[in-house]
Amino acid sequence: MLIKQIIVVVFSSVLIACAGADSRPDTDDEEVSNRRTDCISRSSIRGYEVLDEQNLIVTGNGRRKYHMSLRRRAYGLRTALGIDFDTSGMRVCAGFDALRYGDRNDVVRIATIVELSPEDYEDLLIRFGKKDPEIEQLPAPQEVKGAEIEELDPAAKDESSGN
Repeated sequence: MLIKQIIVVVFSSVLIACAGADSRPDTDDEEVSNRRTDCISRSSIRGYEVLDEQNLIVTGNGRRKYHMSLRRRAYGLRTALGIDFDTSGMRVCAGFDALRYGDRNDVVRIATIVELSPEDYEDLLIRFGKKDPEIEQLPAPQEVKGAEIEELDPAAKDESSGN
């Protein structure tokens, strides 16, 4: 009898422990987002376009575009004559590396780098006001020839015939 009770208690404890366990790892959302970001080869960077003080588009080889967001605002980034990257290797990666800009060589860490499709690039430019959205012009309404209007009121028919 005692063995049955011990087995039931152990089995119940295992079930309770499994039910209470969280299947997600204990990581910050920031760490998860950093693992999903891209890196860019430093030598492949061909240009950049500043969207605002915290976002820019970096152009790489093959006309590839990347949306780079910074951890904080980079005041003066819009008027900076150029940018550079502080990296530990040959690749610029989010979460590890930083952007250097301006006369004082201000440094801001990179939060995310995401490769853009042509559609995403277009949407980003529109969102930041760098491009006007293309508005589809609807064709002008055309007059449609239809059947004559027929009155269905029998009293109206009698009145029109004079009866």
